[in-house]
Amino acid sequence: MATPGMVLIDALRKTASNLRNGAYYAWGHHGGCNCGNLLQVVTQLSKEEILQYAHTGVGEWTEIAEEYCSVTSVPLGLMMTKLQEIGLTPTDIHNIEYLEDRDVLNALPGGFRWLKRNQREDVILYFEAFANLLEEKLLQLVTVEALLKESMNTQAQEALTT
Repeated sequence: MATPGMVLIDALRKTASNLRNGAYYAWGHHGGCNCGNLLQVVTQLSKEEILQYAHTGVGEWTEIAEEYCSVTSVPLGLMMTKLQEIGLTPTDIHNIEYLEDRDVLNALPGGFRWLKRNQREDVILYFEAFANLLEEKLLQLVTVEALLKESMNTQAQEALTT
């Protein structure tokens, strides 16, 4: 499963919000599908630019994710790198495209059910449930000791700059 982090959580929520507010959505379009909409948020690229980069590889996002090589300098590698930098794995990318991560589906409001990969409302639900699940996992990692240490570091840095 993805590494929980605020950047990923925020990106998932912003993607859901964009879709809810009418962002272009077409499951068969690399720049406007589930991953394409997430990439728009993460990279600030347009759906057309993402489509152009996606066409440097072969297949759908799930196949591209599986074939990704971290040492390539192909523009498509940039897309995969951006998704991995925010905490996603190739398996997560596959699951986002097909809405099939069991942990996310179990976290849906009302409990587990299968969603349809090409239904805007289902994609929104999936992104929101994924963000909520990652947020819960992130909160479990936070300790009072870590918060105090971070607070002391911040205060020390502020003292140095004043």
